Amino acid sequence: MPRKKPQIILERPIKEGVKEIKVRLDARTVITVSTKKALESWRLRYPKLEVIG
Repeated sequence: MPRKKPQIILERPIKEGVKEIKVRLDARTVITVSTKKALESWRLRYPKLEVIG
């Protein structure tokens, strides 16, 4: 007998009280970071980093 497949989660969980920063690393890659420290570490790896919002 086949097993029932688990339902796929299509939305990210929303964190309460945390403002996420959307960042474009290059032409195709967009990530979100939640702290300024994480933003600065990404900036070291990707100098052309662009903050979207």
